[in-house]
Amino acid sequence: MADTAGKPIKCTAAIAWEAKKPLSIEEVEVAPPKSGEVRIKVSDTVIPLYVPQCYECKFCKNPKTNLCQKIRVTQGKGVMPDGTTRFTCEGKEIFHFMGCSTFSEYTVVAEISIAKVNPEASLDKVCLLGCGISTGYGAALNTAAVEKGSNCAVWGLGAVGLAVAMGCKAAGAARIIGIDINESKFEMGKKFGITEFVNPKSHTKPIQQVICEMTDGGCDFTFECIGNVGTMRAALESCHKGWGTSVIVGVAAAGEEISTRPFQLVTGRVWKGTAFGGFKSRDSVPKLVDDYMNKKILLDEFVSHKLSFKKINEAFDLMHKGESIRAVLDIPE
Repeated sequence: MADTAGKPIKCTAAIAWEAKKPLSIEEVEVAPPKSGEVRIKVSDTVIPLYVPQCYECKFCKNPKTNLCQKIRVTQGKGVMPDGTTRFTCEGKEIFHFMGCSTFSEYTVVAEISIAKVNPEASLDKVCLLGCGISTGYGAALNTAAVEKGSNCAVWGLGAVGLAVAMGCKAAGAARIIGIDINESKFEMGKKFGITEFVNPKSHTKPIQQVICEMTDGGCDFTFECIGNVGTMRAALESCHKGWGTSVIVGVAAAGEEISTRPFQLVTGRVWKGTAFGGFKSRDSVPKLVDDYMNKKILLDEFVSHKLSFKKINEAFDLMHKGESIRAVLDIPE
């Protein structure tokens, strides 16, 4: 990097030129980092973080949340903290994504949006801890604080839902019910601690009624990992009266609203949400990497496909078809 310090770098990246269109593999120019920024490349032993941690804002100082607000406004607009972008393609400005923009051989991130990890870690595995796995695992351990001997239900058995199950198992849950309309995911779910499975399409009753009948009144903890407002309601209404907690993990489409009868909450159920599993990112991700290396958490099992970077659209197709858990892309150094 010494000979490129302070200079633009040309490299390969996948660009979304339009919504709902395949990504395009292009050559981009990556500008050098400005103050408070870092330019990183494939093979650097770091993990970019979409939830930063500045240690200075009132959110970082509050132990109840991980939602650092230091660069929230500019990150949401797809630019760096100074309001500009570091990517160009054929003279056109390219916006950043979630403060990370990892579909590129080189990227520029804020210093507060990166975690150094154990240099001995397998990057093609621990990369999953930048999102998804951390989110689900932490939703169970941090946000819900699942209790030993409890019964839990998880809606959506993709990577996030399976990570929730892994967290529930780690917490000592006695019963973990996996709910999905894609039964091909059921066998995989057993590896992460799911004890039984339900396909809502196999029942004529509403799924919340099915779950409540299975659990003598409802679950202690439920998790919605789909991003569907209908299943968010079903997950809440599958909680036990008096003490059940439901955690919204999935992200709904913009403009969607949730609803339920107020009586569901008046009678003791709790509705919560989570982002990045409640983990303080820069503090927690290196520890999660160490947990993986010490065999305390699973990561290899989440990787269902490994593809070359040029096949990135094939990876998205596999996901949309429900045929993959996580696809890892190999970007040549």
